[in-house]
Amino acid sequence: MISKWTPFLIVAMLVVLGSLCYTEVSAQCAMCSLNAENSATNGNTQGKGLNDGILFLLAIPYLIAIGIGILWYKKYRKSNSKKVSPFGE
Repeated sequence: MISKWTPFLIVAMLVVLGSLCYTEVSAQCAMCSLNAENSATNGNTQGKGLNDGILFLLAIPYLIAIGIGILWYKKYRKSNSKKVSPFGE
């Protein structure tokens, strides 16, 4: 029998295991990393713009996922709510 806490425990275990399995990755191409390194040493703001662009591209999928989660939660809560009459009918 699956309890109501089983999905939460599975997600918690995945989060803990994911945080323990940390590896350093290099996600930039050679041109981008060279541009970022050179701009940081020369005092240009191109590296800051590159980092802002990366953060912008990273934030959009999370915002979409949060929006879908909120809509799903509201729909689920609305369908499971019981109609209670103040007159006890």
